[in-house]
Amino acid sequence: MSGKASRARIVYHLARADFLERVRRYSFLVTLGFAVYLGYLGVTGQIFLNLGKYQAVYNAAYVGGFMSYVTTVFLTLAGFYIVKNTVERDQKTRVGQILAACSMKKLDYCAGKFVSNFAVLCVMVAVLAIAGVGMYFLHGDNSGFHPVPLLSTFVIFALPAMAFTAAIALLFETIPGLRSGFGNVAYFFIWNGILVLGAVAIFTKSAHPFLDLTGGFSLWSSMAAALTAKFPGAEVNSFALSIAGAPNATIGVFRWNGFTWNAVLILSRVFWLSIAFGFTFLSAAFFDRFEGTTARGSKDASEAAAAPRAVETTETTTIRPREHLSLAMLTRAKSRFRFGAVLVAEVRLMLKGQRWWWYIIAAGLTVASGAVVSREGRGILLAFAWIWPMLLWSSMGMRESRDQTSQILFSAPHPLARQLSAIWLAGFAVALLSGSGFGVRLLVGGDIRGLQAWFIGALFIPTFALALGVWSGGNKLFEILYVLLWYLGPMHSIAQLDFMSAAPLTAKTRYPMFYLALTGVLALAAVAGRKRQLQT
Repeated sequence: MSGKASRARIVYHLARADFLERVRRYSFLVTLGFAVYLGYLGVTGQIFLNLGKYQAVYNAAYVGGFMSYVTTVFLTLAGFYIVKNTVERDQKTRVGQILAACSMKKLDYCAGKFVSNFAVLCVMVAVLAIAGVGMYFLHGDNSGFHPVPLLSTFVIFALPAMAFTAAIALLFETIPGLRSGFGNVAYFFIWNGILVLGAVAIFTKSAHPFLDLTGGFSLWSSMAAALTAKFPGAEVNSFALSIAGAPNATIGVFRWNGFTWNAVLILSRVFWLSIAFGFTFLSAAFFDRFEGTTARGSKDASEAAAAPRAVETTETTTIRPREHLSLAMLTRAKSRFRFGAVLVAEVRLMLKGQRWWWYIIAAGLTVASGAVVSREGRGILLAFAWIWPMLLWSSMGMRESRDQTSQILFSAPHPLARQLSAIWLAGFAVALLSGSGFGVRLLVGGDIRGLQAWFIGALFIPTFALALGVWSGGNKLFEILYVLLWYLGPMHSIAQLDFMSAAPLTAKTRYPMFYLALTGVLALAAVAGRKRQLQT
């Protein structure tokens, strides 16, 4: 067998094994279920595309363009977090030690992981494409079903976007500074910046399709051309996805028959594919072949080999004749629990590894959130003050499994009343301190209702982190959901999601009470999850 065929076989089997292992996970099934639900919203007409006050005819081309755009927007975000764990899993399961000892090249390994990531995302694209077909048969016009215009947009737009997502997830895993929680947060803002580029392109009408990852700008420009051909002078003043709402009042209907596949449009998609391949090669350059894992494994092996000699020495030097032993030689063990010491230890564990500049930024945000004059400005600074320690909170409830100390900690007396409560109080203390500037300003100003809502927010954050950490066993779920809540709620002033109450409260606002009740539910869930861990 030639060298190229052998390497291709290695990549194939590596990708196949990784893909089969990944599709059996609960996280894949949950995301696939959400993709099915997203398709259901499209099929039932609860999710739609706003194009100003004009509506495109529900023909096969429109359904394909619309659903492919929904697919790329959703999966370029959610799909990243689903596939960004393949290298980490090999390291945790010690498979990395085996791979590091074999002759497989770094590029072959990264290529196999890229293909696996891409295949997982393609399964979800196929599910949403099937939903698009169902959407047409339920809501389509009488022009007939044309599969090529419907499915071609998935192939041309969705697949390059999935390749980009698969490759950048792999790249983040091979770069030390991005493989942790910081990378999870950083990608959210990268993804948001990509969407902003598309929005700027639509409203300025000046961007190039080569900057259009999701296909939104290309879809808008093609539909706008069809719209103005029928309604000269029509203004397309909005282009956005809307969910569970009423579409704008329609003043005209136009027909869009699909894209005109010119060279520029095709090359723009090839451009994103080339970026994906470039990221894969770059990942191979950063990949360390699990050298750190091998070193730790060798150290553990040497320690394990030395352990029998230590035991033997101890046994030969400490064994006493039976006649010399007496009960008087045994000392009584003192049992005294100091909760304060446990709490201080949990706070130190939470803050471990933070550099001096981290504390300076945290202190600056705390002071600024109380010193700014306007209430809205202070609310924005509170949001940043409570996003800065997010990686501290994300370790709550999962540190025991990550550091493999659960057997020691769970065997201590009263692990629920002592250790779990100490973890929660440590997170609560961080929330109080980091948001204290905002709270003190409310107290000085006599805004008792706002102070109450702020206090509920400080209760909610560590409880939310603890419950998700205990049940998921990792930090990724909290980081994703917390950033989404933070972005949609405090930063975009959606009152229902403003768990910080950063925006001024109105007389009818009752959302803080909802988050207080939710905090209680999450606390019970955290206790139930820890009891489940103790039983297993």
